[in-house]
Amino acid sequence: MPQKILLEKRQNIRDQLHDLQKSGYAYIPSVLTNSEINQLKEAIDRLEPILEANDLLRDPGDKQGLAEDSIHVKNAFNRKRVFFNCLDRPRVIELAEAALGEDCHIIGMSAWRSGPGRPDQHLHVDWIPIPLPADVAADPRVEVPIFIATAHYYLNDITEELGPTKMIPGSHRAGRAPEEHELEWKGEPEQSVIVNAGDVVMFRSDMWHRGSGNNSKESRYLVQVHYSSRWIAQRMPPYLNKFTFDEDLLTNATPRQLRLLGDHVVPGNYT
Repeated sequence: MPQKILLEKRQNIRDQLHDLQKSGYAYIPSVLTNSEINQLKEAIDRLEPILEANDLLRDPGDKQGLAEDSIHVKNAFNRKRVFFNCLDRPRVIELAEAALGEDCHIIGMSAWRSGPGRPDQHLHVDWIPIPLPADVAADPRVEVPIFIATAHYYLNDITEELGPTKMIPGSHRAGRAPEEHELEWKGEPEQSVIVNAGDVVMFRSDMWHRGSGNNSKESRYLVQVHYSSRWIAQRMPPYLNKFTFDEDLLTNATPRQLRLLGDHVVPGNYT
């Protein structure tokens, strides 16, 4: 029987930040209303992949490991207002700023629809900022800062059959990515993130995690917002002068939203 990850309903940002630093993840329940959940799912269904922007759509050869009815769209914030509004949702953005600094920004946003038959991923990390030898990583005096954190906006009630995110609590302290054969870290097995539609889980880039297979008859919907410290470059394919912001979205953006898109008003060391 798969183990479920412990999701504690913390009452303040300080406790959620402690979870993010010590366990590698933090739980933020009931961020989206039912209406917002439905709007996001409908918006994902209307998205057309832009192949030049590295969007993925299941092809006949299934080279990307996708299933029928699957799509993965980058730069979702730039496509529709409903995604743009996920940049700075209350309680989520405050945690991101507490973890990464008040001048943090996004490095990307992805929208997913994973259809029935979507296969398991391998355990992986998104990025190891500071690789460490095992003895150094195990030293309790060593605390690697959080450089990148991803917020998962879940748009379904997650079950084992639908395919939960799998995580190993504390695995960000490994100082390395998992090997292909590894299924646990220091005796700790992967655990299932079982949440309700509208909940958010934020986790560090060095946390061992994976998406599990969709063995249900419905599609799984997810929006990912990738936050980073200011000093990490933004990833907005197709990059260079080929990427442009949607002017209509920028027109009504708040100062905080513009900063999250990279409009840093306060000069930095390299700007």
